Amino acid sequence: MADEEEYGDVEVSDEQKKEIAKWFLLNSPAGEIQFLAKDLRSVLNDERIFNEAADEAFPLYNKSHMICLEFPDRSGDVMITDYNEVSKNEYLDPRTAQVAIVNHVKQVCTVGRPASDEELPSAYIEEFRCALDAEVLKYVGEAYPKGVCSVYCVNGKDVEEPGSNFELAVVICAVRHSPQNFCNGSWRSVWNIEFKDDVQMLAIRGKIEVGAHYFEEGNVQLDAKHDCKDETIFQALDDCAFSIANIIRHHETEYLSSLEASYSNLPDTTFKDLRRKLPVTRTLFPWHNTLQFSLTRDIQKELGIGKE
Repeated sequence: MADEEEYGDVEVSDEQKKEIAKWFLLNSPAGEIQFLAKDLRSVLNDERIFNEAADEAFPLYNKSHMICLEFPDRSGDVMITDYNEVSKNEYLDPRTAQVAIVNHVKQVCTVGRPASDEELPSAYIEEFRCALDAEVLKYVGEAYPKGVCSVYCVNGKDVEEPGSNFELAVVICAVRHSPQNFCNGSWRSVWNIEFKDDVQMLAIRGKIEVGAHYFEEGNVQLDAKHDCKDETIFQALDDCAFSIANIIRHHETEYLSSLEASYSNLPDTTFKDLRRKLPVTRTLFPWHNTLQFSLTRDIQKELGIGKE
């Protein structure tokens, strides 16, 4: 009651409302930002504040989640990332040599145009990019049923011949949106490959992010991140591409296996730690035989809960 009296009359400024709305939008689980935006618009009941928050939040969200949009003429898809941003609302698809003009809030590509020579890498770099793109595309097609990927030159795109360093970025995203089944999830990874011509080595840095949201009769979210490093020798073009794709495959498969092992052991580790050794009933929970219990009747019977 005292708290209500103390904070009940606090005024929230329009700027604070906008920042709060942005926070909710930016922290929306994969595939759910449009649902949350609809609710926020209703709660705010102020189109100006909502539009300002949406205009600032949606571009950041779209790039961090690396969403994939289709060109209006269905000539290809473009991923929305920091690595292929040409200018505000414009994103390069190197595979089709097109630039997509994007409406971030509606999450659609409104129009496409041919990329200029200045926006594309040199012919020398493009050979490496295309070879790696083909190998990664093959891997993603095998590993992720709904995966998309792209390869961008992020440094040294004007290099014309051997003797200089350059850097490519491999971007992979796989999503599964199933709101009718109360679950959504995404797998996102970025692999930066530095081609160091002077030492004839490739330095590889990977960052993997996994998100999942289950909300049937509850609200459970997974937000996991993993960084890794590797390297390989600077070989011929096709050999480089094959080697890089195999390194990516190895690290992603290894991390996925570690996640599966970790969550399969939750009942024996984390869940036990969350529960007190002796609850108020002074009775130890039989963790060695949890499969025999349902979530209601049997547990209530075992712990003596709900008895008159």
